Amino acid sequence: VDHRSACMAAALRDLGVAVGDRVVVQIDKSTDNVALYLACLRIGAVFLPLNTAYTPGEVAYFVDDATPTIVVARPGTLDGLAVTIVHLGTDGDGSFAEASDRADPFDEVTERGADDLAAMLYTSGTTGRSKGAMLTHANLQSNAMALHDIWRFGPDDVLLHTLPIFHVHGLFVALHCAMLGGNEVIFLPKFDVADVVDNLVDATVLMAVPTQYTRLLGDARFDAATCASVRLFTSGSAPMTEAVHADFTQRTGLQILERYGMTEAGMITSNPYDGERVPGTVGFPLPDVDLRVSDDTGAPVPTGETGVVEIRSPGLFAGYWQMPEKTASEHRDGGWFITGDVGSVDVEGRLTLEGRSSDMIISGGYNVYPKEIEMVLDEVPGVLETAVIGVPHPDFGEAVVALVVRDGAVEVSNTALAASLDGVLARFKHPKSYIAVDELPRNAMSKVQK
Repeated sequence: VDHRSACMAAALRDLGVAVGDRVVVQIDKSTDNVALYLACLRIGAVFLPLNTAYTPGEVAYFVDDATPTIVVARPGTLDGLAVTIVHLGTDGDGSFAEASDRADPFDEVTERGADDLAAMLYTSGTTGRSKGAMLTHANLQSNAMALHDIWRFGPDDVLLHTLPIFHVHGLFVALHCAMLGGNEVIFLPKFDVADVVDNLVDATVLMAVPTQYTRLLGDARFDAATCASVRLFTSGSAPMTEAVHADFTQRTGLQILERYGMTEAGMITSNPYDGERVPGTVGFPLPDVDLRVSDDTGAPVPTGETGVVEIRSPGLFAGYWQMPEKTASEHRDGGWFITGDVGSVDVEGRLTLEGRSSDMIISGGYNVYPKEIEMVLDEVPGVLETAVIGVPHPDFGEAVVALVVRDGAVEVSNTALAASLDGVLARFKHPKSYIAVDELPRNAMSKVQK
């Protein structure tokens, strides 16, 4: 990997990529993709990965915004963009792979400062146009070293890697932990239940998202024997239901470690490696992370009360690319970043997330947080998962509506769903209607697209 990244670094320099230049990358998951990331760091360039599902029109927005020197794309894609395009396929084919094969390796490493940019990742843009989060070398380093320590990575660990690498979870969280220890990585091109089950017997760590654990639990071969060598299962990028936690533990005898992070800050909290992991919570702040829960004015709320999660951290990004006003509006005095996530902290300091502030429904003047409704409905026998949203209403402004995916094992009626909330949540939080759906729409990291 070191040699391959040195060859790719030379090819990038030959294409005119200089220190600080952005390199946009939209290619399929491969070891060359990893080497290309390291090549950008080696020459002091800024790595900018894009979701492979983005259309050429969507990519054009990112290119116009980030003004990269080159774009590395899959063969036969993105050729119409007004920027230098080079191609790289999953098996190394393409003009850039060939140029790297011919290049004399650039064996040096360009020195960069802690505050210099290493990468730029665009947020999903569910509440507006996508924003480029600028991540520095210090951001990546501090997060990687903290996770490597608290998750107890050792020289004999083997990471089973099933995640995409255009995202913080797969690219930074998973790979950086393995790279710091020089660990072996079983590098699967995508998540496939059969492939994961086959490879778990040789792994010690699996990092995944809740949907992937649900799919594993649907395979009869996934059991305690299959997981015998695995010391750590982590979950993130989306909330996990307590039912999945319970099913997983019953099947394997192990507990999933749930944690919480975001593009702008990397990992923020984690359930403990040693000690009680509480389903439904995302644990305690990482070392060097300050966390508080505040009201709309920035005043901290009492322990146990719900508010907006705010953080200070050495992993916190340098700001949004070319959006100084947006960057400033999402910070408070004292360096506090407003995450936009809603949650509460208990007396022990554990964080429980309730949802996104942008997901909040205002019905009849009352604030309704979908997560607390979903947690009740998800426990109803026969319910696989739910999503609660707000829809326009002539009287209430917004009406609460629940979309329900049934598992087919038990017949469940709308009457039973409504009854599950009686006496549990205030009446204004109860959905006005329940809509049956086959599945919930999700983005590449399995977050529900409300």
